[in-house]
Amino acid sequence: MTRMIMHGCNGAMGQVISGLAADMADLEIVAGIDPDGRILSGYPVYKSLELCDAAADVIVDFTTAAAVDGLLEYCRERKMPLVLCTTGLSEGQVKQVERAAAQTAILRSANMSLGINTLLKLLQDAAKVLAGAGFDVEIVEKHHNRKVDAPSGTALALADSVNEAMGHAYHYQYDRASKRGKRDPHEIGIQAVRGGTIVGEHEVVFAGQDEVVTFSHTAYSKAVFAKGALEAARFLAGKEPGLYTMADVIASAT
Repeated sequence: MTRMIMHGCNGAMGQVISGLAADMADLEIVAGIDPDGRILSGYPVYKSLELCDAAADVIVDFTTAAAVDGLLEYCRERKMPLVLCTTGLSEGQVKQVERAAAQTAILRSANMSLGINTLLKLLQDAAKVLAGAGFDVEIVEKHHNRKVDAPSGTALALADSVNEAMGHAYHYQYDRASKRGKRDPHEIGIQAVRGGTIVGEHEVVFAGQDEVVTFSHTAYSKAVFAKGALEAARFLAGKEPGLYTMADVIASAT
């Protein structure tokens, strides 16, 4: 049985994860952390990690970048495995994650969807053929009107996957309104759309001479991210210190 603490339990994602976890026989949420302290899902809720005395094997985090510093310190000091799902981290915070991973197991992913993480692998194969043949690469991501960071962490992860396959030969172009001139063949354009209740849509376009190849992923509910987070929690519990990704979770299931 994997014992889990849900960090950000009363947020939208925290509640979706709590609902799915309730139906799992081999995983139990033993406590939640949320500043308002309300009990919404049957397990005890604490206003901070420091007040929580529940014994656990792993923490799953879906909060905000502002809450990550204290979370990393807590996990580092207690050697607590952490599934870090919060996006929009600063460069300094990413370095903190790397330092903390020397003390405890941390799984960090821009997107917890199993589908997106499979797409990351597929894009590398496609990029070697298509980008290698001179196809332009563009990424368009769409999210709901309450998302605060842009472009999405997932869009950046998709771009990074292509760029890695091509030996990091590309730079990223986020805004074309301020730029006049032809498209640089060594750029990846990344555009963000915000509106309504769009859960998450990502499209990677390889545009060549007289042909276009498109890879797309659509999330119809937050459950796809919650399912991935729970799979990651089961995977990470008991692991040695280090920095893990969803690719490790997928590899362990094959």
